[in-house]
Amino acid sequence: MDTARLKEEAQRYIQLEQHPQFRQEVEELLSREDYAELDERFYTSLTFGTGGLRGIIGGGYNRLNTYTIKKATQGLAQYITETTSEGSVVIAYDSRNYSDIFAKEAAKTLAGNGIQVYLFSSLRPVPELSFAVRQLKTTAGIVITASHNPAQYNGYKVYWSDGCQVTAPHDEKIVAYANNATDIITGDDAEDTITLIDAEIDEPYIEMVKGLSLRPELMAEKGKDLTVVYSPLHGAGKMPLERALSEMGVSVVFVEEQREPNGDFPTVKKPNPEEEEALQMGLALAQEKQADLLMATDPDADRLGIAVPDAEGTFHLITGNQLGVLLADYIFSSRKELGTMPEKPAFVKTIVTTELQRKVAESYGATCFDVLTGFKYIGQKIKEFETGAEGYEYLCGGEESYGYLVGTAVRDKDAVSAATMTAELALYHREQGKTLLDRLNEIWEEYGYYQEFLINKQFEGKAGTEKMERIMREMREDIPHKLAGIMVSEVRDYLTGEVHDLTTNTKEKSLTLPASNVIQYRLKDGSVITARPSGTEPKIKFYISTFESGLPLSTLKGIVEKKVRAFENNIHMIVG
Repeated sequence: MDTARLKEEAQRYIQLEQHPQFRQEVEELLSREDYAELDERFYTSLTFGTGGLRGIIGGGYNRLNTYTIKKATQGLAQYITETTSEGSVVIAYDSRNYSDIFAKEAAKTLAGNGIQVYLFSSLRPVPELSFAVRQLKTTAGIVITASHNPAQYNGYKVYWSDGCQVTAPHDEKIVAYANNATDIITGDDAEDTITLIDAEIDEPYIEMVKGLSLRPELMAEKGKDLTVVYSPLHGAGKMPLERALSEMGVSVVFVEEQREPNGDFPTVKKPNPEEEEALQMGLALAQEKQADLLMATDPDADRLGIAVPDAEGTFHLITGNQLGVLLADYIFSSRKELGTMPEKPAFVKTIVTTELQRKVAESYGATCFDVLTGFKYIGQKIKEFETGAEGYEYLCGGEESYGYLVGTAVRDKDAVSAATMTAELALYHREQGKTLLDRLNEIWEEYGYYQEFLINKQFEGKAGTEKMERIMREMREDIPHKLAGIMVSEVRDYLTGEVHDLTTNTKEKSLTLPASNVIQYRLKDGSVITARPSGTEPKIKFYISTFESGLPLSTLKGIVEKKVRAFENNIHMIVG
C-alpha cells in the first residue's frame, strides 16, 4: 500500500476507534512515519472467518481492538435480528489482556441492537460458555479468547444455539454481515439491559461434569489418595477444575506461580499445555510431590495436557493422541463392563488424529467417524446423531491437539470434564496395579506401536502469507513419489474432494467432507502425512503419523522413531 493510502486509512481508523490506547498507537506510528509497521496493520483487514476473529492486539484494521470487536459484533447482531425477533447472546471471556474490555464492548453493541445479553461477571472457560448457550437457550454465544496463542494475541469466537461454534448455514452469513458492517451501534445507553451471570451457570455446569463419572464410588472412596498437580497456566481453568475435582474427592495441588489469571503469561513463552516448556514448573512440582498425575490447561481451559510417572517415578509427557487413546479405552471398556454401553455407540475424531483411536473404539463395538480439523465439526456430528434416524449415540471423541469431549452437554472441547475423567482413569488403573504408561504399553502391544509428530512452520506478515500459499500449491502440483524411501500410494485433497490413487494414476472425487485447504499423503506402509494451514495462526501444520506391528514393542519403537525422523527431514525439505 502506498504512503498516501496508508495515511488515509490510518486517519480514518483514528476517527473510528474510541479506545485511547489503540488510537494512540496509530497516531504515534504516523508521527514517526513508520510506514513499514503501518503497512502491516493496514495492508488488509482482520477478517471474520468461520470461527470468528483472532489476531495481534493493537491499533489498526489488521489488529484486534475495540473497533474490530464492535464491527464483528454489529454484523452478528444484524444476522441475529434477521433470524429471530427475540435474539439473545451469552458472553464469556478468559484471562487475556483486554478480554474483559472486549467482552463488555461486544455486550454493549448487542444490547444497543436490542438483543438480550447475558455476560459472565468474571472469566470463565470456553466449555462453560458452550454449556451456558444450551442452558440459557440463547440464540448465540461469544467467547473472547485466543486459546493457547502467545500473549500478544486475542480473539473472538461465535457459537450458535446448539452450543457449537457456528457452522453452515449460519457461518457464511455471519461472516458476510461482520465483514461488511459499517454503521456500528455503540449501545452505551443500553448497558443497563445486560444481565450479569455466574452461579446460575457454574452450579449446573459443575454438576454436569461430576455426573459424567463412570465410577463415582471409586472416586469418593479412593480419590483422596490420588495426588494431582495442576496448572491453569494463568488462565480460566482454576475455579471449575479445582471445584469439580475436589467435590469428587480429589485434592488439587496447584503450581502456585501459575495459579492466578494473568494475560501476560509471565512464566511461559506460550500458555500451551501441548508444549513441554510450558509444563516445566508443573513437572518439577509433580516430581517433588511424587504425584500420580500432572495436568495443565490453556487460558480458556478447552485443552488439557498431562504427564504421568513411570514405575520409578520419572514423569513422561503424554501426547494429545495418546491421552485420546487412554480416554477412549477407559470409557468404552468401562461402559461395556458396567453394562451401560448404548446399542450404537459412536466415537468421533478428526482426520489428523491417530488411527489407533479408531482401532480401540471399534474393538469395543463403537463406530468411529472422521471429521475435518476443528471441534465445531465434532459438535456438528453430535447434532446429526441426535436428529438422524441411524440411532448413533455419541460417547466421546476429540482431536490430536489436546482437545476432548465426554458426553454431549457441551459442544466444544472441554478440558474440565476431560481432566476429571483423566483423574478417574488414573485412579482406576492404579487400583489395578498399573500406571497409565503400563496401560498404554498394553494397548500398543495389542494394536501396534503408533507415533505421531507435529511440525509447525511459522510465516509472519504479508510475505509469510504468500509463502504459505505457495507451499500448499506446490504440494498439490508437485507430488513426491516417495517420502523417507516409502512409496506415496494416495493423495487426498480435501479442498477439491479428490482422491488421487498413484498406483493406478486415477482420480476420483470421493471425499464427502466440506471443502478445506488440507492435503494428505498416504503411504504404502500406512503412514500418513498431512499439511494444513492453521485457521488461527500464521503457520502450516504438518502432521506425521506412522506405526509398526508384529515385533517386540522395544523393537517397534526403534523402527518407528527412525521413520518419524526421516519424515521430519522430508518436511523441512518441502518447506525450504
